[in-house]
Parts: sequence; C-alpha cells; structure tokens
Amino acid sequence: MRGLIGHLGQALAALTLLAAAGGAQAEVPLPKIPKAKGEKCVEPTDVMRRNHMKFLLHQRDDTLRRGIRTKKHSLKECLGCHVTAEPGKPLPTADSPDHFCSACHRYAAVKIDCFGCHNDRPEQSGQPLAQNPRTLPDAAVGRRVTVETLKVLATGEEAR
Repeated sequence: MRGLIGHLGQALAALTLLAAAGGAQAEVPLPKIPKAKGEKCVEPTDVMRRNHMKFLLHQRDDTLRRGIRTKKHSLKECLGCHVTAEPGKPLPTADSPDHFCSACHRYAAVKIDCFGCHNDRPEQSGQPLAQNPRTLPDAAVGRRVTVETLKVLATGEEAR
C-alpha cells in the first residue's frame, strides 16, 4: 500500500512540475492589428472596439436620411487613417488579413458587409477612385459595374 501511495505521490509531483514548466494554460493569440496613420482616433480605443458599428450606422442614417455629412465617424475617414500599407506594398483589400477591419473581424468570426458597396481602401493621391480595382454589384441587372460607371449613372455625363 505504501508503495502505491509513494508512486502516486511521485506521479502527482511530476505532473505538477510539468504543468509549472510548460505553463498551466495556453495563451490565445490576439489579432495583429495594423498601426493607424493618425496620432489619435476620434474616440478612445475601448469605445471604438465596442461601438464602431453603432457610430457607422448612425453616420449612415444621418447621411442617407437627413443629408448630414460629417467626417468624425465616416467610413471614408476611418479607412483613410486605418488602412495602411508597408513601404513598397499596395494597400491591403478587405479580403486580406492585413486589412485593418479584417484583422479583428476574422478573429471574432464576424462578416464585414460594408465593402459590398463601399471601397475597402482610401483614395490615393494621383490615383482617382475610378482606378481603384474594387467593383460594386449592380443588383438590378445582375452584372458588375465599376465605380466609374456609377459616376456616369449618377451624373448623367458620359465618360470621355
């Protein structure tokens, strides 16, 4: 009996040492969030993490339903600051894990539906929006149109 208790004690001691040496718990890797260009966001980080979608939806409602356009919580301003590229590399698309929005949304397993209609990257100097390769669905005719086509449809002016 003493031999059995002695062996159980030794086994328990060995397991305790192994757990302490290897760490009792494995850490969950956090998403790699690209650094923004600006010095300070329009809201504190913890507030934005919790409420960014509320801000974007409120901005959408003000713009579409009330005709009020402000920059503070606009998607365009967010992308202009947060979607950045490393030197010599192109701006990441929303499909890339390097895209600011995708980094957290992939981690949280949340689908982003903003970029079905909106650009996923800011306009770059010297590159007009029409040259951005992102296309938008045209649900009315079931084909894809470019941003240039949408500009023509919106203004009524033919492209030259």
